[in-house]
Amino acid sequence: MASMTSYDRLFNRKAGPNRLDGLAIGVLYGGPSAEREISIQTGDAVARALTDAGREVHRVILDESFNVNMAAGLEIDVAFLGLHGEFGEDGKVQMILEQAGIPYTGSSVDASSMAFDKILAKRCFERNGILTPAWMGFDAVELAALGGAEHLDLMPPIVVKPAASGSSLGIAIVRSMEQAPAAVRRAFEFGESVLVERFVGGRELTVGILGEDPLPVIELRPKGEFFDYQAKYIEDTALVCPADLPREMTNRVQATALAAHRALGCRDVSSVDIILDAHGSPWVLEVNTLPGLTSHSLLPKAAEASGFDFLTFCEFLLLRALEHSEKGCQAA
Repeated sequence: MASMTSYDRLFNRKAGPNRLDGLAIGVLYGGPSAEREISIQTGDAVARALTDAGREVHRVILDESFNVNMAAGLEIDVAFLGLHGEFGEDGKVQMILEQAGIPYTGSSVDASSMAFDKILAKRCFERNGILTPAWMGFDAVELAALGGAEHLDLMPPIVVKPAASGSSLGIAIVRSMEQAPAAVRRAFEFGESVLVERFVGGRELTVGILGEDPLPVIELRPKGEFFDYQAKYIEDTALVCPADLPREMTNRVQATALAAHRALGCRDVSSVDIILDAHGSPWVLEVNTLPGLTSHSLLPKAAEASGFDFLTFCEFLLLRALEHSEKGCQAA
């Protein structure tokens, strides 16, 4: 499997996972965002796996008061980030850990910040020639200048979503102008700015990136209109992994996901959401730099399909974090 390239380099060299022996591993989770509940599930899963393997694990449940002094006082050697949403995926906790000199899993400050802000990410995709639905974004001041939600000149079908949120919170598919004002107001409940993009129909796919390589493509078959919060964490959404796609199309979808991951400067792990339209074109919706690791989450399922059990997956990310720190490129 392709992702074994970076796996072999870390796990089969002289140090391997023994590099983690005797280290104090902090699992940071919780946080102040609307995704706190999901983050706690992720953190619990990671902490249990590492503890069962005999690792020294320090559970750290965060809130918005977390700062550099508090980070330094944790006395941990490396941090596994199980946070989602604001103060987890937006680069803030990454900056705190860098200032405290603590290696951490996942993307750097800049990449995290850009991926989390869907408007910045959209601009990045367009600069790099990555296919993404047409869009517009605005904050409350800009919306007022446009005349308010009731006066937006939109052409359904469209998708309305918070520009900086996750877990599909606040997202709505709008199929008539009458639905638009309520959808915009709802999206503002989860952030300070809103993204409106053209609706692209097709097959919902997710591609995980581990190391420098894409994992097997997952197709989502939700019971509802799309893969929303209910479908992610409450309902039993049908998943097909690997997705039933021709090899050439699988390669194209994986290459698109990897291009989006690289365009944003992400490293080690991400999850890329894609719509495959009826013409076989993969449209990138967004990139998540700290995907969920719950029993319902997609990334662990894709990793397992590629030969990574959950413990190996977690240890791999920790080893990558140490490697970045040792090379002096934590902020790269």
